[in-house]
Amino acid sequence: MKYSQSRALWAITKASFKAIFSQPSSIFFSLLFPIVFILIFGAFGDKAPTPSKIAIDPSSDTLNALFDSISKSTSVTIVTYPDTASRNNDLRKGKLDAVVFIPKAGDSSLPRRVLLQSSEAGGGAVYRLMRSFDYLALKAELADAKLNREYQFVPEIVPGKKYRTIDFVLPGQLGFSVLFSTLFGIAFIFFNLREQLVLKRFYASPVRKINILIGIGTSRLFFQLINVVVLILFGHFFLSFTLVHGALTFFEMLLLSVVMLFLLMGVGLIISSIAKNDTMIPLMINVFGFPQILLSGTFFPIDVFPKWMQTLCELLPLTQFNDAMRKISFEGLHLYDCWKELGYLGVWIVGTYLIVSRIMRWE
Repeated sequence: MKYSQSRALWAITKASFKAIFSQPSSIFFSLLFPIVFILIFGAFGDKAPTPSKIAIDPSSDTLNALFDSISKSTSVTIVTYPDTASRNNDLRKGKLDAVVFIPKAGDSSLPRRVLLQSSEAGGGAVYRLMRSFDYLALKAELADAKLNREYQFVPEIVPGKKYRTIDFVLPGQLGFSVLFSTLFGIAFIFFNLREQLVLKRFYASPVRKINILIGIGTSRLFFQLINVVVLILFGHFFLSFTLVHGALTFFEMLLLSVVMLFLLMGVGLIISSIAKNDTMIPLMINVFGFPQILLSGTFFPIDVFPKWMQTLCELLPLTQFNDAMRKISFEGLHLYDCWKELGYLGVWIVGTYLIVSRIMRWE
């Protein structure tokens, strides 16, 4: 009877898939951990900016138009203290942005020097307050002089997609989940199978080597796609994550995830082949993964970096994955519009599997 390669492939795939669910840690780090991050980071940014906290010096002149404007402003909150010591203590700790002293009116030909006392712990909040107070003072002076303004600003809001924090956070967390869970899963699975001589036995059996790789890789791919589906649906239905074209956008995000997973499985095979022992695997994964987590726009945009560093960030595969995910999910582009990002990932895939073909170890 002829040996059935398809049955062998199915048996390897099924056994590998069951082995994944026998490890609760894999489910936690690939699914629950990203959900926690999504909930935490998704809670930021959608609310109005927090008002600055200020205290008015007791000796200030409060019978003037500037103080009236400050007290009515929604951008500041005036905090009162029972004594100067507790006020200065909060100021030194950064819990208070500034102490404002408005002098009494003197020589009308000279401007009143309003003092904004802050501390280094305030993180530069005093300069934002200066711009805000300068605007309030200008409005008050125009009103006192009964002058008509030459320009008047009228807002007009056109229809459009509302950008929420979750629209930035969730694609980054998809990349975070796919990166680490795939690398840890593939690297440890193949290392342990080789150390336990399972791969050697497979190699001696009629099963083709490519079927062994496909079987284990397919189980990991399917497991990761389940996580991606859960994360996208959780973000969409519970946190209003934007899917511009609905189901089409959802499936295009899945296809992009498959491309990234294929790349990362190759990286995992490289790590499992060059690791001398299992304690080296987490170190090597972190060396590859953590720079990407920090520099690929997972938690914050790469625009905050200098130009030269942004160029380096764009060479990382996770940067291209995150950018393409956000273009597809929010901007409404299709997968074929992300040819630049797919080109970068394609170059990484070719280079990765060329290395795999040379260093892959079966025993």
